[in-house]
Amino acid sequence: MSFDPRYPQPQAPDTRARGTRNRAIAIGVSAAVVAGLVTFGSYLLLENSEANDKNEKSDGTAAAQDGKHPGGHGDSQGDHADGTIDGLKSWDAAKLGRNHVAGAVDYPMRPPVGGDHNQTWMNCDGDVYEKALPDVNAVHSLEHGAVWVTYNGKAADADVAELAERVRKTPFTLMSPYAEQEGTIVLSAWGKQVTVDSADDKRVDQFLTQYVQGAQTPEPGAPCTGGLAAVPR
Repeated sequence: MSFDPRYPQPQAPDTRARGTRNRAIAIGVSAAVVAGLVTFGSYLLLENSEANDKNEKSDGTAAAQDGKHPGGHGDSQGDHADGTIDGLKSWDAAKLGRNHVAGAVDYPMRPPVGGDHNQTWMNCDGDVYEKALPDVNAVHSLEHGAVWVTYNGKAADADVAELAERVRKTPFTLMSPYAEQEGTIVLSAWGKQVTVDSADDKRVDQFLTQYVQGAQTPEPGAPCTGGLAAVPR
């Protein structure tokens, strides 16, 4: 066969160019696959992280509802950020009389946390009494901002000794036996009261910290000395 020199002749396919294109396509596909795997892996990591966060929050909430710290240490008496004391009883201070009376007063709670009282208070500058006090004189001490610590026959001797030591070191407190009370150990302030079973109950410190000359005091600045130093006969 002869070819006319006036016309261009057909060229053979360029295998090198085709190979270059194929490699470029392969590289592009591989890059897309790798990018997709990276994106998917990041998504999985994010999902797992969010799931772990939710689990931790859930565990923390459950622990709080159980009265436990997230570390698993239980606290049956409870620590509250707002200062609330577990088992605290409160009375409306506006309904607690503050008149001076000469005779006995029939208080609705024992030990009393307020009400009409004798004009003379019991000394309450860390005073520990071995005999029961007249309610009417002890209530006047509460009006001055004192905390009255009382105990009955169920209290252990070691607890009584520990409480007495604490009271002697704390101004505006007084302590005495109180056979008629239901709880083993009772701490009373004006309009406030809590019952505990032992001296090492953390609520003892909480109550003293919060109510010795606390905001509930009807006569802030009134003294805890100059009253009765001994139980009247």
